[in-house]
Amino acid sequence: MSESTASRTQQRTALYPGTFDPFTTGHLSIVERGLQLFDKIIVAVGINDSKRSWHTTDERVSHIRKVMAAEPRVEVVAYSGLTVEAARDHDCGFILRGVRTVADFEYERNLAYANRNISGIETVLLYTLPELSFISSTMVRDLARNGYDVSPYVPEENEL
Repeated sequence: MSESTASRTQQRTALYPGTFDPFTTGHLSIVERGLQLFDKIIVAVGINDSKRSWHTTDERVSHIRKVMAAEPRVEVVAYSGLTVEAARDHDCGFILRGVRTVADFEYERNLAYANRNISGIETVLLYTLPELSFISSTMVRDLARNGYDVSPYVPEENEL
């Protein structure tokens, strides 16, 4: 079997890394649209000690698992360290990322170059749907802290 035939028969798995604090409808949209491109997506909740998280890592993983419970092609894990190492650990050939703004694009482009350079793993960028492009985890946290209804911005199964 040629290399190109072998690669076509292997499962296309992408790692979708992020803090996901909380997991928003924008994140959900990226996963759902990513499933049109990939056989499996691993949502990887990053453990970043330099960030002050609203929810614990276990809470974030649990919330996302509830949201994605009906989708067997999505797995949710926690990880620390370099994203490319997590991708390798989970046999992912791709990293999936969402882009909302030009600033996001510049940041993600540089990460994609570095990740490909050190690992050979390709990054696939999906642009956020226009109607979701203003939603960020930071915005959702700020609204929730100030008593506003955040239900339009988080999946129903996500408890805040």
